Amino acid sequence: MVKRPKQAKQDLEDEAVIKAMANGDRRQILDLLREEPQTTGMICRGLPWLNRCTVMQHLGVLENAGLVITHKEGRQRWNYLDVAPIQRFHERWIKAYAQPSASFLSKLKRDLESAA
Repeated sequence: MVKRPKQAKQDLEDEAVIKAMANGDRRQILDLLREEPQTTGMICRGLPWLNRCTVMQHLGVLENAGLVITHKEGRQRWNYLDVAPIQRFHERWIKAYAQPSASFLSKLKRDLESAA
């Protein structure tokens, strides 16, 4: 049996981003932070079906994936969205796979317009 090669650092980071974004509640937290930085209490009020402990666990996963940056001010913990990991993932995976489809659709449009 062949041993699986060690994953590159970028692959591990991409995997953490995918796992973090796989949960709907975490995506809603990212949506809240896209609007503006928020305290943990503000996030809890935005997701009333979750208790504070669960919100903190979700924020921990997002922070470990590099999607959230935290800053403590007194008793408040401010959470900021960092879109850089999402952008890197998009450039590496989504953009590369979408390009052939976009090119095909552009060519199809030109062909249909020239035939008309």
